[in-house]
Amino acid sequence: MATEEKKKSRSQYKVERNRENRETRPHAKLTYARIPVQKACFVMDAIRGKDVTTALAILQYNPRYASSVIYKLLASAAANAEFQGKNRENLYIAECYANNGPIMKRIHPRAQGRAYRINKRMSNLSIILDER
Repeated sequence: MATEEKKKSRSQYKVERNRENRETRPHAKLTYARIPVQKACFVMDAIRGKDVTTALAILQYNPRYASSVIYKLLASAAANAEFQGKNRENLYIAECYANNGPIMKRIHPRAQGRAYRINKRMSNLSIILDER
């Protein structure tokens, strides 16, 4: 028994694995945002790879609705970075992406008793910052 390792439970194994694979860079995540992924990606593409101050300026004057949501998300990620002791001027957007979230399915009545389905799509937005 002394030479053999003690067998770990599944939850102990998962805790250790998650501790090793945890994201150490400052990041922010927004789940269930009421924006379709395609519309969020137009805004995300505009700021990918830029430094934080430039990206915030781009988002502030972008007319799309998604830019206001992503502006708050980026400001939150920058605040998380400052809490970790990183300088805001050296930060840039290393990764930003939008993934599909759940879809709310609604019915719209049409002529002759038919019903058309309306999909109200959601997305999960993520921004990861890094220092230059």
